[in-house]
Amino acid sequence: MFEGLVLLGVSLASFLTVKALLYTLGATLLGILIGCMPGLSATLAISLMTTLTIKLPPNDAILILICAYVGTIYGGSRTAILLNIPGTAANAAACLDGYQLARRGQAGRAMGIATTGSVAGSLFGILCLAILTPALGEVALTFQSYEFFWLCLFGVLMSGSITGEDPLKGWIMGLLGLAVSLIGQDGIHGYERFAYGSTDLAGGLSLIPTLVGAFGAAEVLTVMSERFRRPRLHAVDSILPRIADVLRYWRTVLRSGVIGVYIGILPGVGEDMAAWSSYAAARRASKEPEAFGKGSVEGLIAAETGDNASIPGGIIPALALAIPGSAPAAVLLAAMIIHGVKPGPMLMIESPQFVYDVVAMNVLATVAMLFFGLFLVRPLLKVLMVPRTVIMPIVFTLCTVGSFAIAQRLFDVWTMLGVGIVMFVLRRFGYHAAPFVLGLVLGDLMDKSLRRGLVISDGDLTPFLTRPISAILAVVVVATIAMGIPAVNRAVRAGVRRMGGMARIRRAA
Repeated sequence: MFEGLVLLGVSLASFLTVKALLYTLGATLLGILIGCMPGLSATLAISLMTTLTIKLPPNDAILILICAYVGTIYGGSRTAILLNIPGTAANAAACLDGYQLARRGQAGRAMGIATTGSVAGSLFGILCLAILTPALGEVALTFQSYEFFWLCLFGVLMSGSITGEDPLKGWIMGLLGLAVSLIGQDGIHGYERFAYGSTDLAGGLSLIPTLVGAFGAAEVLTVMSERFRRPRLHAVDSILPRIADVLRYWRTVLRSGVIGVYIGILPGVGEDMAAWSSYAAARRASKEPEAFGKGSVEGLIAAETGDNASIPGGIIPALALAIPGSAPAAVLLAAMIIHGVKPGPMLMIESPQFVYDVVAMNVLATVAMLFFGLFLVRPLLKVLMVPRTVIMPIVFTLCTVGSFAIAQRLFDVWTMLGVGIVMFVLRRFGYHAAPFVLGLVLGDLMDKSLRRGLVISDGDLTPFLTRPISAILAVVVVATIAMGIPAVNRAVRAGVRRMGGMARIRRAA
């Protein structure tokens, strides 16, 4: 405990330089601006920033990415409150009550509440990040290839189950990501797969250009294909949060923080589910559930606390297990690997200082978010009036330049364009990119874990099912697949309702 505080103090002191503070303010501001623009996601922001920071020292680059990540999720609440359009998917729950408050002439109050909830959720998540990452890393040291295989598979299935209305489409996208990750030489013996004689394909599809295509180029095509109406902003009153609002709902803040971190840790779930789960839990526990959806302060603070708490929560498994908790965390994990960091169970042994560096980066991003949230609201709102026809060409240019800048290969630009067009078409048929990204990022680890496990067991599959933790994970994976089948899902839910009814009858008797 004391050693951890010392390491955290060292990390904080190392970032108190003019350069680091300028990076913090600049990246957080850029993240907020991106979050303010509907259609541009946190995953896109981190992907683009990864390409632009590729030449920077690792700590500077990761600091910029984390600040952009935190800023984007926070910035999305501005449009949710003022326009009833979530800037990112994570802010959709904030629309319900934030926009109603704005219609009553309390837009400034709503933004103050969103800022308070975001900062509180982020600080709670950071505390959990500092405590749980070393603990989870210690547990992960007992994991072998068998457990990592099931964890990767569980992450892909979970992301498929919660994305969109059809789990089958999510699973198809996850499997597509796994298949794409297999292109090129394998990581153990260097055997070429799906290269078809091409030297470019033999090297595999680079991760960052592929992600930029999935979230950047596809997003540009999607936004430009939709009709655009100039937004009408509501008047903004005082944005300073009221102390009474904060103190009255401290239980909601704490509960939403716990839910946000828990959902953030689950592989492949993400900030949007954290926000909706926190909102639903707050409504169930509220003394005024009828006010939810009609301008409830409690509902807004729950949603914004939950999504921001899930950011550090999603980084916990990325650092301790090398398994990201969300799509933006997957890009962040890829960026860490590109910069020479080796996330996983050995991180706390080989580079314990880096874990506390990430904690310090989150602290700086949260402070910058609070600063911009309280003092630069009105200037930031002007970005909402910039036409898409100006923004999207800039984004597309950054996608192209960033894809080429990583390795100076024209093949990476073609990869970005090809993936972007395919994702644009698939998205129109209800296939989302998030499971594809999780499959792509987890595919390499899953492939290596499966084959290492088979090598260790001399081709015997039994250890994948007989080791205690491995067996539990296997059951969870099978249950996840079964619950995705509508007939099984309905039968299980009906059985749970019958058991609940019988229990109530016994209590009444």
